[in-house]
Amino acid sequence: MAICVSGVGFMAMLDNEISSQPKVLNSLLEKERKRVEKFARYLKKTSIRNVFIVARGSSDNAGIYAKYLFGAKNRMVAALAAPSIFTMYKRPPILKDHLVLAISQSGESEDLRQVVSEASRQGALTVVVTNRPDSPLVTDADYVFPLHAGVERSVAATKTYTAELMAMAMLSVALGRSPKLWSSLERLPGVLHDTIRISQPMEKGAQRYRYAQRLAVIGRGFNYCTAFELSLKLKELAYVAAEPSSSADFRHGPIAVVQDGFPVILVAPTGKTFADLKALAVTLRQRNAEMMIISDSRRLLRWAQTPLPIPAGVAEWLSPVVSVVPGQLFARHLAWAKGCPLDKPRGLEKVTTTL
Repeated sequence: MAICVSGVGFMAMLDNEISSQPKVLNSLLEKERKRVEKFARYLKKTSIRNVFIVARGSSDNAGIYAKYLFGAKNRMVAALAAPSIFTMYKRPPILKDHLVLAISQSGESEDLRQVVSEASRQGALTVVVTNRPDSPLVTDADYVFPLHAGVERSVAATKTYTAELMAMAMLSVALGRSPKLWSSLERLPGVLHDTIRISQPMEKGAQRYRYAQRLAVIGRGFNYCTAFELSLKLKELAYVAAEPSSSADFRHGPIAVVQDGFPVILVAPTGKTFADLKALAVTLRQRNAEMMIISDSRRLLRWAQTPLPIPAGVAEWLSPVVSVVPGQLFARHLAWAKGCPLDKPRGLEKVTTTL
């Protein structure tokens, strides 16, 4: 295995950006709640019930969360866009009477801009959620919701990702019928702070997987997005071939890769999907898998070789904001243990533009 020299200063920067997430969520709530509520009041007066989501990278994983969130909590039909249909095949779908929601940290991707531009041309209602409200992506947007995450200098998205999740949750609550749910959002920064605190002593656990070349990351329902985001973080930072799956899909074939010692990250907070994930954990134990489990269930955490606890009491629909954090820290510690360069992962730039 090639050993690289990592920048200690950049490691501290990444740690600071991870630890700043509670503050970022607080700022987003304080600065954007009124704007989100005003938009929701307008949307409720329209006949729009379909949401067309366009994003790339970590933002695309936030889009997966939005798909579950708007479907389960708001009874809306939500779909993820295929930007190539717009940019390469030149056959855009009919988007009139749709809400087109673009999610982007940098707002620089040309393919996303073209989707929003075409949606605007067709008369769709367009919304951009971005950390760069002055970016090209907002040019044709009807509404812009800034993330207020501040400059993110690490290549791997952390605080901008959880801010995107929070923005999706704010939109969902504003579109719903229970204003009391805002109090659940207001508690999230404190819960996130506690999650970071209990996740810090992770360095020894990460050393255990220093020579791992591949692993599976499994979630379901609201945390399907978490499986994809943690897989991305492990690929970006630690060069591990981490494959995301839902627990349902994993049983339909990929489980064949699990042999003695095969590492699996299981994202299993309590909620509607917990029983299914627990049942899968039983099967993985029988196959002698090496399990890392993110959960608030003490009993399930006892089954893990590497338990990654999160605080109890978080509603399942908000748990992706919390459950991603132990994974962010695990990927960071694993990259450090492997000697990978946190300041410039190979082949990656902070802003990626695609067409």
